[in-house]
Amino acid sequence: MENTKYAVGLDIGTTKIVAMIGRENEYGKIEILGIGKSKSLGVHRGVVNNITQTIQSIQQAVQEAEGVSGLKIKDCVVGIAGQHIRSLQHSDYITRPDSEEVINEDDLDKLCNQVYKLVMLPGEEIIHVLPQEYKIDGQAEIKEPMGMYGGRLEANFHVVVGQISSIRNIGRCVKSSGLDLAGITLEPLSAANAVLSQEEKEAGVALIDIGGGTTDLAIFKDGIIRHTAVIPFGGGVVTEDIKEGCSIIEKQAELLKIKFGSAWPGENKENEIVSIPGLRGREPKEISLKNLSKIIHARVVEIIEQVYVEIKNYGHEDQKKKLIAGIVLTGGGSQLKHLKQLVEYITGMDTRIGYPNEHLAGDSDTEIASPVYATAVGLVMNALQQQKRNATFKAEPTAQPQLEDQHPNVDKTLGNQESIETKPTPKPTAPPRERKSFLEKWSEKLKDFLDNAE
Repeated sequence: MENTKYAVGLDIGTTKIVAMIGRENEYGKIEILGIGKSKSLGVHRGVVNNITQTIQSIQQAVQEAEGVSGLKIKDCVVGIAGQHIRSLQHSDYITRPDSEEVINEDDLDKLCNQVYKLVMLPGEEIIHVLPQEYKIDGQAEIKEPMGMYGGRLEANFHVVVGQISSIRNIGRCVKSSGLDLAGITLEPLSAANAVLSQEEKEAGVALIDIGGGTTDLAIFKDGIIRHTAVIPFGGGVVTEDIKEGCSIIEKQAELLKIKFGSAWPGENKENEIVSIPGLRGREPKEISLKNLSKIIHARVVEIIEQVYVEIKNYGHEDQKKKLIAGIVLTGGGSQLKHLKQLVEYITGMDTRIGYPNEHLAGDSDTEIASPVYATAVGLVMNALQQQKRNATFKAEPTAQPQLEDQHPNVDKTLGNQESIETKPTPKPTAPPRERKSFLEKWSEKLKDFLDNAE
C-alpha cells in the first residue's frame, strides 16, 4: 500500500467491525474507496473477550474492503473505546531553571511527562494527556506558551485512562489479523472529528456517540476537549429489553427496534399492532407498538440521564462553560425515531443528529454518510493526517547546501578566494515541525511491546 495515497480506519465495535479505505481528493475531501463490515463476535461493550473470534471478524471486514476497492490493506489506525476508559482533570507545574530563556518544546514535554507519573489503579495506564490552558508565572489563559518567558509553567490537563490489558488485546488482534498498527486513537475523538465543525467546538458542544455496547461522550469548549466519558450502555441493551419484554428472539427484537421503534410512547396509538412470526410452526405473536415504545423509552431515558450527569459533572451550568452549540448525537443508536426530541426534552439543550458527510466527497455513497460510520470516517481522517505529518518530517531538508553551490560563478581553480565574499546564505527554512501527539508516542510504545511479545 502506497502510504501517500490512501489510509485505512478500523472501527472495532460491539455490534460490528468496519474497515474503511479512503484518500483525500484535490478539494481536501475524503473519497471512500472501499468499505467492509462484519458482525462483531468476541467484543463485549467495547472490550475484546474472545481473541480468535475478533481476529476472524477483523479479517472478514478487511477482505470485504479489499474486494470492493481492489487494494491491499497493510496497516490501519484503530479506534479504542470500551467501558474501561475514564478521564480526569489534573493540574501540574514545573519550575524552570532559567527564566531568562524562552519556553521551548522540552519544557512542555517535561511538564506532560510529569503527568504520566500519576499513580493509577492497578492495571490502568494513562493513554492520553491533553493540555488545555497554560499559566506562566500566574498569568492565566495562555493557549500557546512556546517562545514566552517565565519561571513557573503550569497547565491544566485532561487525562484519559484505560485498562492496559484491554488495549493490548486489541493491538494483538490487529497484529494477528496480518495488519500493522499505524496508530491508535480514542473513538469519541474520531467521531468528533467527523461530525463536528470547528465553530461548534469553539462555542461549546457535547458529542454523544451511541454505539451497540457503549455510549461515548466528548465535550469541547473553546476548541479544546474538556471532558470524555464512556457509559457502558448502548443500543444493545435496548434490544435486550425488547427481547425480554416481548419474549421474542434477538434478531426479531433488533428488527422491531429499527423498523417500528420510537423513543416517545405518546406517538403510538393503542390499536397499532405488529405481528411477528412464531418459532417453528407456533402461532404468530402480536405486539402493541405502544408497549414497544414504552420499553424503549424507559431504557433510553436511563442512558440519556447518565450522559446528562456527565455533562453536569463537566459544569455546563457555569456561564464560562456553557455549551452554546448544545448536543450532537451520532452512532448507530442515534437513528432511533424521536430520540432527538427526547434528548432535548430531558436536557433542555439544542440537539442535532451528526452526519459525517461534511468531510466526504460529493459522490460518496449515501450509506457511508450515515451516523453509523461516523467513527470509521473519523479514523480514516486521522490516518490521513498522520500520513501528512510523517511526510512533512521526511520532507525536511537536513544538510546546508555546499559553498560551491551557493556561488556557481566562482572559478574553482582559484587558489586564493579571500577577495570573494563568502557570506553563508541563510539556511533554507524547514516547514515547522508538528509535535507528535502523546497518543502517537504511546501507540509507538504499544507497537514495540507487541513486537517484543511475539
